[in-house]
Amino acid sequence: METTEINIFPPKPVLVEKQSNNLTRSMISLFIYGLLFYFLFDRNIAYIAAVLVVLLIHEFGHFFAMKLYNYQNVKLFIIPLVGAFVSGKKQSVSQKHMSIIILAGPVPGILIGTALYIMNKTYANETLKMLSNVFIFINIFNLLPIYPLDGGRLLENLFIKNNYGIRLAFTILSVLFLVIMISLSGNFIMVLIPAIMVYELFNEGKNQKIRDYLDGEKLQYHLDYAELPDKNYWLIRDCILFSFQKKYNGIQPGLYQYSVVEPMLLQHVIGVLKPNFNNDLSGFQKALFLALYLFFLIGIPITLFIMYYLPPI
Repeated sequence: METTEINIFPPKPVLVEKQSNNLTRSMISLFIYGLLFYFLFDRNIAYIAAVLVVLLIHEFGHFFAMKLYNYQNVKLFIIPLVGAFVSGKKQSVSQKHMSIIILAGPVPGILIGTALYIMNKTYANETLKMLSNVFIFINIFNLLPIYPLDGGRLLENLFIKNNYGIRLAFTILSVLFLVIMISLSGNFIMVLIPAIMVYELFNEGKNQKIRDYLDGEKLQYHLDYAELPDKNYWLIRDCILFSFQKKYNGIQPGLYQYSVVEPMLLQHVIGVLKPNFNNDLSGFQKALFLALYLFFLIGIPITLFIMYYLPPI
């Protein structure tokens, strides 16, 4: 007599993308950013406007580069007093494309700031001077080799993306460096950034243990959620429930039924999934990206410093 295997795994939850007006939300966040900046740091309207324009140009650089390389669901998020970031999804991530996406944020701003600086040497205008300083400072600061700044993200992408241990050490050093910088500046509101990083570091450590277990069980997780088999969803969900018992208290692993917090679990499963990372840069190409990075981080500031002492044309 033939027997058939009973499928104990119900269909995975349907992922429903929230339809929201991201542009409207971003503009409201940008207004709140400017308002808080005005009351907490500087009441110079022109300076605040310059900071917001630089912020937008920087993030739109990332945004349009992601669009160029066919990332899906690309969104711009602005977090008042903290900064902004662009997110997007792609099943297979190219190391070359990601390097360009990262540099597409700070490089245009540095070039604009340098052009304004040269113009100011000729016309000696205070507004040009202020704009050039804001463009150059914010974007070069963003190139510092600290995670999650663009400089740290670029170095991670080029050299340590697939090595979790080194990535962990790099992130810890970045947190310590940020804490020191914030302490020296006295701007303790910004301590929110390393606090978020520590929280994400803790959760990512647990997620990495789940991935290590999935590797041992030869369970595929380098997939987009749409391609994830029902069985894999429920088994990854079990791993999450074992690893985050306090967070999902009362939900029993191995009981394959939808929970009232299933939307949260679904997002957590998506967080465990990782796109395929395509190491498509040769050693020579990595060296070129590194040289370009160092040119904008060090070469341009040194050039501008020398120009500062040259007499006006």
